[in-house]
Amino acid sequence: MMLCLADTTLLSHPHWNSPLRQRNFSSTRCNSFHPFNNKLRRSSSCVDGKGELKRRYILFFLVQTGVFASSSAFGSTNSKRLYDERRLLEQNKRVQKANNAPQDFPNFIRQGFEVQVVTSGDYVKCDSGLIYLDIRVGNGEQPKDGQQVTFHYVGYNESGRRIDSTYLQGSPAKIRMGTKALVPDDSGFEKGIQDMKPGGKRRIIIPPELGPPVGPSTFFSSKQFEVFDVELLSVQDCQRRTIGFYSDVICN
Repeated sequence: MMLCLADTTLLSHPHWNSPLRQRNFSSTRCNSFHPFNNKLRRSSSCVDGKGELKRRYILFFLVQTGVFASSSAFGSTNSKRLYDERRLLEQNKRVQKANNAPQDFPNFIRQGFEVQVVTSGDYVKCDSGLIYLDIRVGNGEQPKDGQQVTFHYVGYNESGRRIDSTYLQGSPAKIRMGTKALVPDDSGFEKGIQDMKPGGKRRIIIPPELGPPVGPSTFFSSKQFEVFDVELLSVQDCQRRTIGFYSDVICN
């Protein structure tokens, strides 16, 4: 760091406290020429030699003790944070590769209670916190409340490990839209497929607040982001059928 001090005339005297040095310093600093008076007068902003030297000592002390090093320390902190993020990102990629995570899988950088989701620029982030990527856009009408959707899905945790799959189960899943059939009621999964079209395939990143419940009886042991690759197969209309005291819903 460079400090710019007022220009001074210093004598080559070996001692800082030399009276000769202070007198010469004071005389060269305190005289000025007044434009309306051809006489030299003392400037109102003039500082005597002792005060000026004292100020120089203080500035020298502050620099030596690192008081002005806050900006440098701030830069070092930012550099360390960026280094830590890069290190965690590379570590996540190695773990995901070991778990056979699909291509363009998102990365999750955890630092304390904060989580940073790192994705490519093709992902879309919603106001609710939901993030999705359309792998393939389908055709036809989007599902409406009351209709039944049939779909395949593969679920992953943050490390890219597969935790569930209807493909492995051998049959697709079905839910009726708008009936709060999923937990929680404002399920991120239903939000993620509500504007899909039949034949479409989408990757949905669900934040913890919109995610499924956690616990020993579930696939999820802790609150974390969940990733689902969903393939929407079909959308069916549904009607309620009542026979005597029996009532059910039929979807065609």
